Amino acid sequence: MRTLAAEGLTLEPQRAAHAEEMFAVLSDPAIYQHEREPPASLAWLRERFARLESRRSADRREHWLNWVIRLTNGELAGYVQATVNEHGRARIAYELASRYWGRGLARRALEAMIGELAASYRVHTLSAVLKRANSRSRRLLERLGFSAVSAEDASLGTDEISMERRIAAP
Repeated sequence: MRTLAAEGLTLEPQRAAHAEEMFAVLSDPAIYQHEREPPASLAWLRERFARLESRRSADRREHWLNWVIRLTNGELAGYVQATVNEHGRARIAYELASRYWGRGLARRALEAMIGELAASYRVHTLSAVLKRANSRSRRLLERLGFSAVSAEDASLGTDEISMERRIAAP
């Protein structure tokens, strides 16, 4: 994994050393209107980040790509991540502290990550799962070329929607 740059931000490969800063970001209660729950503790988050530093699943069939979003003022705003399988498909996710919503940061971070996924990991299909009520996230994904998937997915909850985008190789 490499560090990625976009206008006004840098995507740094996530490490256990980011846990303290990210714990503060992920403790923002506004995030959990549409997400599950905050990390249980700083120690839990540090341990999780340490496990993810392998960048691969135990069976080596998936790449686990996690970046923290660092602003030019040095603050961490959130993260973007992708789980890339051996068939060129990636499941993506992202989270920003609410004080950074509406500034275009998520869009720029996701565009940088998507470019990297296509160029370095030969990803051709992206998917994201979100809460149906999360209209802000749905609009962002639509602006990035994602469309709702019409097929029923038994793994989704009734309050969730799956969106997908095909990307061309660079």
